Amino acid sequence: MLTFPHPHRRRRARTRRRTGRRATAGLLTAALLSGGLVLAPGAAGAQSAARDLATAAAAAAITPVRVNQAGYLPDGPKRATVVSAATEPLTWQLRSASGAVAAAGRTVVRGTDAASGEATHLADFSAYRGTGPGYVLVVDGRSSAPFDIRADLYDGLRSDAMAFFYHQRSGTPIEASLVGPAYARPAGHLGIAPNQGDTNVPCQAGVCDYTQDVRGGWYDAGDHGKYVVNGGISAWLLVDSFARARRAGTASALGDSTLRIPERGNGVPDVLDEARWELDFLMRMQVPEGRPYAGMAFHKIHDAAWTGLPTRPELDAQPRELHRPSTAATLNLAATAAQCARVFAPYDSAYAKRCLSVARTAWTAAQANPALYAPDSDSTGGGAYNDTQVTDDFYWAASELYAATGERAYRDAVTSSPWHTSSDALTPTGFNWADTAALGRLTLATVPNGLPAADIRRVRASVTAAADGHLATMAGQGYAVPIPANGYVWGSNSQVTNNAIVMATAYALTRQQRYRAGVLETMDYLLGRNTLDLSYVTGYGDTYARNQHHRFWAHQYDASLPNPPAGSLAGGPNSGLQDPVAQEQLAGCSPAACYIDDIGSYSTNEVTVNWNAPLAWLAAFAAERRAPKS
Repeated sequence: MLTFPHPHRRRRARTRRRTGRRATAGLLTAALLSGGLVLAPGAAGAQSAARDLATAAAAAAITPVRVNQAGYLPDGPKRATVVSAATEPLTWQLRSASGAVAAAGRTVVRGTDAASGEATHLADFSAYRGTGPGYVLVVDGRSSAPFDIRADLYDGLRSDAMAFFYHQRSGTPIEASLVGPAYARPAGHLGIAPNQGDTNVPCQAGVCDYTQDVRGGWYDAGDHGKYVVNGGISAWLLVDSFARARRAGTASALGDSTLRIPERGNGVPDVLDEARWELDFLMRMQVPEGRPYAGMAFHKIHDAAWTGLPTRPELDAQPRELHRPSTAATLNLAATAAQCARVFAPYDSAYAKRCLSVARTAWTAAQANPALYAPDSDSTGGGAYNDTQVTDDFYWAASELYAATGERAYRDAVTSSPWHTSSDALTPTGFNWADTAALGRLTLATVPNGLPAADIRRVRASVTAAADGHLATMAGQGYAVPIPANGYVWGSNSQVTNNAIVMATAYALTRQQRYRAGVLETMDYLLGRNTLDLSYVTGYGDTYARNQHHRFWAHQYDASLPNPPAGSLAGGPNSGLQDPVAQEQLAGCSPAACYIDDIGSYSTNEVTVNWNAPLAWLAAFAAERRAPKS
C-alpha cells in the first residue's frame, strides 16, 4: 500500500476574507497562435507533457469550443467559450445530431481571461429553444464535445450527487441492490476485525479518560476521518436543500423514495433521512453530562496515523481516536441540530425535540467555552480543521436557534453579533466550513422570523447584493465562474458552488431570472465549460474526472477497485499546488488550469462531503421545471 504524508486540505491557508477532457487534461492549457484555433501546450510546468501515451492522445482531442458537456436546459442560458486570439467575431453553428444547422450566429470577442490566460470569445445560442440529444457547436471549423438540450437534464445529477452521501456512510453495509456490485462493501468501523471500530473510541492521550460511541456519519473525504465542522456544513446544506424546495413548492422531487437509500418508503423525505445519518453522528460527538466540557462537541475522530491508499473501510486496522472538543465543533452541532428541530418537526416530532435539546445544550456549552480552538498541529492521521475565529459560528448557531424557537435570547445574540451587519458575511470568495456567517445570513433571509421588517429587508438586500457581485465577476471573465481569478484555492469548486447557492437564494427572494441564469452558468463551468474542457463531475459529460483521491474508489491504483461513482465532484483547480503530484506536473500553471485528474493529487482532486453537498443543492435547484412560488 502507498501511504502519503498527506498535508491534506484542512491544513491549507485559511481563505477567511482573503482572496488570495481527459484523465490528465490538467497537464495542458490551451494557448492560441495568432488568428486561429490552433492549440499548443501552455503551462510552463507541462515539460513532462504526459505521464503516459494516453495523455498525448487526450491533448490532441481537446477542443477550443468549450461547452457544458452534459447539456443545457431549453429555457436556460446556452453559452459557450471559444478559445481564439482572433480579434474579429467568428461564425458559429449549432448542429443537431443529424448534422443539420439548428442555429447560427457570430461570437463576441471577450479578450484575455485572467484566470486561464486564454484569449476568449463568447458564443451565445440561448435563443434556441429546441430539444434533443447530440448537439455540437461548431466554430471556425472546430466542434465542441456533444451535448443535449432537454428539460430533464439535471434529474440524474440531482439523484447521483445526493447518492454520494450513502456511498460515504460509515458503520453500515453499502448494499449492492442500491449501488451496484462494484460499489457495495461491508460496514466499516464497527469493531469487526480488523477494524477497531467507532463504537467504543478512546480519546487522544490527555483529552479524556473514557470512551465514546461515535459510530455512523459520513466519511469526510477520501480518507476515513469524520470531522464535525465539515460534517456540520454538509448536513446543513442537505437539510437546507429540502427546506428551500419545500418553500418553493417543489419538495416532492426530494421526498420519500426519491433516493437509492435503505430508508426509502418510511414516510420521511429521503434527503432528510440521509442528513439524519450524519446528524446522529454529530450528536454522538457531544461530550456527555458529568464529564469535563459537558455539552461541547469533540472536534473529530479518525485513525491514529494516515491510512494507506488504497484501503477499503472495513479493512482499516488503525486504532481510532477522539480529538479534544472545540468551540467551532460545538457551534456546528448547535446550528445543525437547531436546523434539524425546525425542518424535521413535521416528519418526526420526537427527533426534532431531541435535536433542539442537543442544540440548546451545545449553545450553552459554547458560551461557557468561547475560545477552545482545535490546534493547527493536530494533523497526524487527519486534517486539523483549525479555526480560531468563531464569532461567525456563534452568529450562525444563534440564527438557527432563533429561527427554530423565536426566543428573545437567541434574537439578542443575532442582533448583537458584528456579523449581523457586516459586509464580510458574504464575500467574493464564498463561504466554507471555516467561514459560516453566510449560513446564518441565508437562514434569516429565507426563514420567517420575528426580526423587524427593516432588518429583514437589509438582510435580504445583502444576499441580492452579493449575488449581483458574483454575476459581475462572471460577466468579466471568459468562462463565467463566480469566483475571482485569485480564488482558485484548495476546493475551489466548493467556493464556486457555494457562491451559486447565494445566487439561487437571491432568485428565490426576487424571482429575477438573472440569478437563475447565473446558477446555470455555474453548472456549465463545472460540467466542461472551462479551460481544461473537462467535467469535474464523474459520469457527466463527454470527458470527466474519474481518478479522484479516495481510499476505496481507487481504480487507478488497484484495478479491482472502482472509480468514483457518478455524481462525485472533484475539488478543482488549486493554484497553491499543495501535493507532490501537482507540484511535479503543474508547475507554472494558470490558476484555472492548476488541476490534474490523478489519484495522488489530493490538493486538486479529492472528493469531500462539503463539496458534494452544494453540488447536490444546486442540482436539485437546476432540475426544477417550473418557476418556484414564494
